[in-house]
Amino acid sequence: MEDLQVTCSTLHSEHSAGLTRNQQEYRKLFFGVNEIAVKVPSLFKLLIKEVLNPFYIFQLFSVILWSADEYYYYAVAIVIMSVISIATSLYTIKKVSSTIGQIEEILSTDLVPGDLMVIPSNGTIMPCDAVLVSGTCIVNESMLTGESVPVTKTNLPNPFHGDGGDEADCPYNTEEHKRHTLFCGTNVIQTRFYTGELVKAVVVRTGFSTAKGQLVRSILYPKPTDFKLYHDAYIFLFCLVGVAAIGFIYSIALSIIHEVPAKTIIIESLDIVTITVPPALPAAMTAGIVYAQRRLKNLRIFCISPQRINICGQINLVCFDKTGTLTEDGLDLWGVQRVDNGSFFLSEENAYKENLVKSQFVACMATCHSLTKIDGQLSGDPLDLKMFEATGWVSYCLSKSRANFVCVCAPMQSTYEIGIVRQFPFSSTLQRMSVVARLLGEKCMDAYMKGAPEVVASLCKKETVPENFAEVLEGYTKQGFRVIALAHRRLESKLTWDHLEAKMDFLGLIIMQNKLKAETAGVLHDLHKARIRTVMVTGDNMLTAISVARDCGMIPPQDTVIIADALPPHNGSHFILSQEVNISLEDVCHEDALKRKEQYHFAMNGKSFAVIAEHFPDMLHKLMLHGTVFARMAPDQKTQLIEILQDVDYYVGMCGDGANDCGALKRAHGGISLSELEASVASPFTSKTPNISCVPSLIREGRAALITSFCVFKFMALYSIIQYISVTLLYSVRIISSKLLCSINIFLCFIPFVPFAVSLNAAWKELVSCRPPSGLISAPLLLSVITQILICLGFQIFTFLLVKQQPWYTADDHNIQNFENTSIFYVSCFQYLIVAIVFSKGKPFRQPSYKNWPFVLSVASLYAFLLFIMFHPVETIDDFLDVRTQNKRNAPLHQFPYYLLLITDAISPSLSL
Repeated sequence: MEDLQVTCSTLHSEHSAGLTRNQQEYRKLFFGVNEIAVKVPSLFKLLIKEVLNPFYIFQLFSVILWSADEYYYYAVAIVIMSVISIATSLYTIKKVSSTIGQIEEILSTDLVPGDLMVIPSNGTIMPCDAVLVSGTCIVNESMLTGESVPVTKTNLPNPFHGDGGDEADCPYNTEEHKRHTLFCGTNVIQTRFYTGELVKAVVVRTGFSTAKGQLVRSILYPKPTDFKLYHDAYIFLFCLVGVAAIGFIYSIALSIIHEVPAKTIIIESLDIVTITVPPALPAAMTAGIVYAQRRLKNLRIFCISPQRINICGQINLVCFDKTGTLTEDGLDLWGVQRVDNGSFFLSEENAYKENLVKSQFVACMATCHSLTKIDGQLSGDPLDLKMFEATGWVSYCLSKSRANFVCVCAPMQSTYEIGIVRQFPFSSTLQRMSVVARLLGEKCMDAYMKGAPEVVASLCKKETVPENFAEVLEGYTKQGFRVIALAHRRLESKLTWDHLEAKMDFLGLIIMQNKLKAETAGVLHDLHKARIRTVMVTGDNMLTAISVARDCGMIPPQDTVIIADALPPHNGSHFILSQEVNISLEDVCHEDALKRKEQYHFAMNGKSFAVIAEHFPDMLHKLMLHGTVFARMAPDQKTQLIEILQDVDYYVGMCGDGANDCGALKRAHGGISLSELEASVASPFTSKTPNISCVPSLIREGRAALITSFCVFKFMALYSIIQYISVTLLYSVRIISSKLLCSINIFLCFIPFVPFAVSLNAAWKELVSCRPPSGLISAPLLLSVITQILICLGFQIFTFLLVKQQPWYTADDHNIQNFENTSIFYVSCFQYLIVAIVFSKGKPFRQPSYKNWPFVLSVASLYAFLLFIMFHPVETIDDFLDVRTQNKRNAPLHQFPYYLLLITDAISPSLSL
């Protein structure tokens, strides 16, 4: 359900008038009650729902069929497996439902869109989405964004007070008016008010329509994962059904020829179908993901979307935010460049020298921020904090005598005090922030602004901006400095809020040094070595971003950077300008000129990106193939970039801080947020390690999980085919021991421990340049499976025919303890283990299987058991299994040549690799 379609002025009208009782009741019927009801179903309901799963219905049918054919042991074994599987599934579902239920707060069910609510001064947890119409709030939005830095929310511009401007008449939109919106589930830490007025907000969304409700809904009903592996798995299962159909027809035809009773024909024919679908397939297929998720947790990487782990194994491009991701969160003040009379002074390292204390430049540094005191400590954006600390000023707590001010700032031990009257917090869309302040003791107010230098300069009087502004800015940004511009304006008494950010006086530049994190260069080197492309997506200056990209190795020193500026079509012409290489649009489209460049990288800003996306979408796809730096990108543009990269067949990873990157993190195939929260809903993955070393770890575990899924699926498919071949051969002589078949399948009840053990292989220690396949329908995988099927089929048929050629062989149609059953039993059991070894792939995506002690132990134990009962017959075991180990003349069966076949069969893996 969309937002209430109203203009900002309508919200102020509802604020003034309020809703009548009839309006409230009508809107409650229309929008529903304000609750996010996560109903945790009872165990009984979960059990019924689980048992009615088509897979378990098929298993129930199979158990009934096996019982009718006296396969009691097998039926009991499968029932035990199913009960364990159902119990595990119920426990997981119950745990997930309870966890989701815990994030539900008690909401007021009486609230409807349009209601007016008063925000308590001591803070609260928002029960709905509401837009501020008076006052200011300090909010912790970590539940939504994963970013723990408090955010300042200001009231919506009021058209009735003359401060609305065009914004007051535009339709209210959650994204565009984010800085005025309090989101459901976020924690309001503090409220600020002016002239004694209460802090009020108008409800705009309730229940599942809120930001929190949409997140809960996305967790409860996740978007289906579109991955080739899962499509191919269904195709493979349909192929198994086709094989079962052939066996079904064969069994019926054979039974009719031998004049078998109808009841027996039905049971035996359906039995062929039931053994084709592996009972443990669903559980075994998810084992690799479960173990990978556990290993990721040990690496302090938390996952709320486990199915994404497999997809991460295919990632071949990773987008990185810059500040706080590639570089340190903290900024160091390197120096300042003040402006006086339209000219730059020499660079100064200290902004708080005695002769500057009362300057507008320092006043702007000390007041133009959104810092707040929480428990006596200043908290807020790291840049604001560093800039304020550099001034040497202090921020005073509010008092009743200064209720008209947000806060008061002053130099230490000084009576020179400036009170902040109103804040307009930083907007990533506008790329600036402003405050209105007043020097205590004066009546006139001042407006201070800081932001991106290009934006701030465009809002200043032309004569106050130095002529060499562009050259000085370029010089600093090329060195990798982060540059912030400051501006000031003395306000007239009748000036409205919406006109204050115009005709300002340019004050100068603040030069901040943003150092690379120690791990950044090494991680990017490893990614490049593995042929994983890296891209920077940032809101910072273009030249600063390019400098950082070169410093961290994202752009090698010898490579060319092409800075592309796109202009909208004008009089039928359109073109791209490059700062380093002259390139026309035609060159980009045909790439003839670019082919002469060995290595080149495109860089563009958000404006050019928007122009190209709107007017030249075909060219945008070509630019994406070599685009490395995207600067001054708005949050929605970051999301759009991820979608375009996916359109050109990239598996895209995204790593950011979880604040302005939320949309991109969710849209990427593998979005990972660097957050202190254990499991942020801002992205599928959250890393508590504050650097990008989590990215290769996630890709390595994704590759290991993907290969594990392939291995397990191939093993489970082969074990069904081997069983199918064995039963079909035994049906051909019309003598099959129910106990023997049960013994085979009871043995198979231990076999599922093998694929679970295979899933324990840890990820390979480093990333390699090749990637695992994305689907089962590929030549190497199909060749591997088909080769193993032919090997197993050939050995079983050869054994079946060879035993009949022995001089001591006697056909015994009435005794189920016969040579055919015994031979097929031993050969097929060895084949199960051999296939497990063949498909336990290790390097280059997983650690070798010999390092996986549970797998080695399980395979070795089963081999030892089989060899023991084969070479040292125990009468009790032989009778229980209906195995024949001696012929009628008491000649030991171990003289039979099929033991040589078993040895040959044991080395058959080499024939399929």
